[in-house]
Amino acid sequence: MIEVSACLPRGSVYLAGETVKSQITFSNTSQNPSDTDSLAWSSVQIICQCSVSESRVHLPKSQQLSTEEVSTTGCDTSFVPNKGERGLTVLSTKPRILFCDLKLSAGESKSFIYEDVIPVDSPPSYKGQAVKYSYKVTIGAQKFNQPTKLIRMPFRVMVLHGLNDISVYTEGVYHVILYDSGLNDISVYTEGEEVSPSNPFLKPQQSENSLLDIAMQVLSTVTARKAPHSYNITNAKGKVAKFILFKQAYKLGEDIVGVFNFTDGTIPCVQYSVTLQSEEQISEECRKKPGQGTAVTSYVKHQEMCLHTAKTHINIPIPLTATPCFITDIVCLRWRLHFEFVTSSDPISESERPTNMDDAASWRGPATINVETMVWDLPIKIYPTSPIHASCVTMLKSGSCVQI
Repeated sequence: MIEVSACLPRGSVYLAGETVKSQITFSNTSQNPSDTDSLAWSSVQIICQCSVSESRVHLPKSQQLSTEEVSTTGCDTSFVPNKGERGLTVLSTKPRILFCDLKLSAGESKSFIYEDVIPVDSPPSYKGQAVKYSYKVTIGAQKFNQPTKLIRMPFRVMVLHGLNDISVYTEGVYHVILYDSGLNDISVYTEGEEVSPSNPFLKPQQSENSLLDIAMQVLSTVTARKAPHSYNITNAKGKVAKFILFKQAYKLGEDIVGVFNFTDGTIPCVQYSVTLQSEEQISEECRKKPGQGTAVTSYVKHQEMCLHTAKTHINIPIPLTATPCFITDIVCLRWRLHFEFVTSSDPISESERPTNMDDAASWRGPATINVETMVWDLPIKIYPTSPIHASCVTMLKSGSCVQI
């Protein structure tokens, strides 16, 4: 019997455009020294499956890859990586053949390295209310005259949208150019022009940064704290509060920090809450019903009583398991902060503070309050983080094993 084990050495989270590296080991586990076992072939492929809610999404046939586009045939002895999978195959890399006619003696093992690039225009891994994208490295192997067996290793893909070209770093000045496509044309970072005489007999050395290093520097620039944004929160009766947000672009795992100032408010605010929410919007051509609304998912909520409060702040962590903003032909995902303010319709008097610091004072609130509720949505942008950082909290296993 042959045992096939596979693992992703770096972890199970990657950026679109990165190279996925997998180590695949074939071992003959027989205890009899005279036993020799063999495999006819083995092949590896990366696929992305898209499953949708049939009650909410209608997919055009042009959106899906047929089984023939993923594999040549559909019989039990062929390599069909999406066999038994739910949904549609929206992405499929070219199959890589590891070997043909592999023979292993008892106790013998042989390892292979599989590497392939995730296309930069791939959709991200996502599990929403109506749409789901999932990635797998699928390994197929077959013994002679036996059905093909598959090993699937799920992994997560994060996508950077809107970053296409990065200008060359010269003299320590950083410039970032924003475009509308993906990370598909990234220039090399250089340390600046050499001022020493060049040797015509030596090949010039260029220091290249990996796509991950470049992406992390771009993310640091895009999500850096700039000028704070100030918002006056008002209703028909007057001003409620002033809200200050230090930035509007965040990476996964960061904290959203904001400050409320109620000192200039003319309307008493009794309570407020701030919720981090995602909005899942299906494209018009894929909606099942014409008037179909947006699906909202809440993640983290901060709630506080703020009557007679002068200043306070919020600190909302962004989960590392969340999916950053993205858009495909089927779905668009956006992020927002959802505010709810409970204000009093009548003025609420505050107790007089004692002039002497040693004296004590007590205040009893009214038994009933006539209140009104107002809501406000503030759009924000959420970008990916380091895949290595995100791998620390993922529930996906980076290894798999099967007996053939």
